[in-house]
Amino acid sequence: MLLAATGCGRDTRSAQATPLGVSPPTLEPLAAPAPPGSAEPNLAVDGGRAYLSWLEPTPDSGHALRFATLENGAWSPPRTVAQGKRFFVNWADFPSLHVLGGGRLAAHWLERSGDTGSYEVRVALSNDGGATWGRPITPHRDASAAEHGFVSLWSVGDTLAIAWLDGRKYARIPIQEEAYSKEMMLLSTTINPDGSLGQERRIDERTCDCCQTSVATTSRGPLVAYRDRTTDEIRDIQVSRFERSYWTPPKVVHADGWKVDYCPVNGPAVAASGDRAAVAWFTAARDSARVQVAFSADAGDSFGAPVRVDAGAPAGRVGAVMLEDGAVLVSWIERTGGEQTEVRARRVHPDGTMDAPFTVAASSAARASGFPRIAALGDTIVLAWTEPGSASVVRSARAVVSRGAEGGR
Repeated sequence: MLLAATGCGRDTRSAQATPLGVSPPTLEPLAAPAPPGSAEPNLAVDGGRAYLSWLEPTPDSGHALRFATLENGAWSPPRTVAQGKRFFVNWADFPSLHVLGGGRLAAHWLERSGDTGSYEVRVALSNDGGATWGRPITPHRDASAAEHGFVSLWSVGDTLAIAWLDGRKYARIPIQEEAYSKEMMLLSTTINPDGSLGQERRIDERTCDCCQTSVATTSRGPLVAYRDRTTDEIRDIQVSRFERSYWTPPKVVHADGWKVDYCPVNGPAVAASGDRAAVAWFTAARDSARVQVAFSADAGDSFGAPVRVDAGAPAGRVGAVMLEDGAVLVSWIERTGGEQTEVRARRVHPDGTMDAPFTVAASSAARASGFPRIAALGDTIVLAWTEPGSASVVRSARAVVSRGAEGGR
């Protein structure tokens, strides 16, 4: 990956740290109930409760998807969603948990579907807060030996909605064909409370192969963000919003013009509240690695010029949450020398001003360090990440983020 450090596009607003009397938040460690060997954490929130999920090895050489809830300042004893020997475990394509409300939860993970390297999405529903789980559901209808993953979950009333990257077209192309002719798609469907599937819809017919997708609910419907892939290998970030009964034509958040003939494994993060939305992403266009965030005041119809948030040597792997004052807290991995990195975060206001960044944890550029996760419970931020080592382990922390000055200044 191209990780040279300087320069921005002409219409990218430069980073200007403006602490404005707001001190960096103090991190409070939260002991995660995840054992040595655990990795691939994820976070979900609902009202005043946070959920931490992760993968951990089992004694029979398999894996288990487990989760805990944040209660009275500590994580609860863990519960198991599913376990088995066919789990597809990948540092970049990790499981998730979603809160449907009324004690209902949904979870997704990946399972190998044969000996060809292909894998499929599995979804399970719980009606009792995760004490028990229903039989796994496969949301995609094709039976091709292909990759299906990089999932985003959200709610439509009491129905679960899901978007994923789908390789059924990729699988139909002979292996001797050039890589540029092989295409992944972005698809969506819904899963009703009884487990039946809704209509399958195609959001984009050609996307980057293995970058994470992200979704946030605006006042005008869910907004999904992902890395696109044009026929001439431009891999910029696009968004599409579901309105009434269709996905809007995809739009580029910002024309970085990043031309690269491989997948950078670095997807975007979208956050929203009402009509306000923000997308954070990594790019290395023009040999200049940077993490950027752009704001929208019209639920993703248009975005302002992006703001650069990194310190000059980012590895990406971004997260983003909308704060109560209208700002966005963006997290990313910053290189500090060699293979050493730090998980960092900073608040960015819609007018482009920023608070000073703060360090969450020391980390590594290795794949084993995974993708840090971030979630917001009012003015409390919950973070989770993988601490690499001879036996990796999931770590977590929380912090209270003070409200910014009125108007984001």
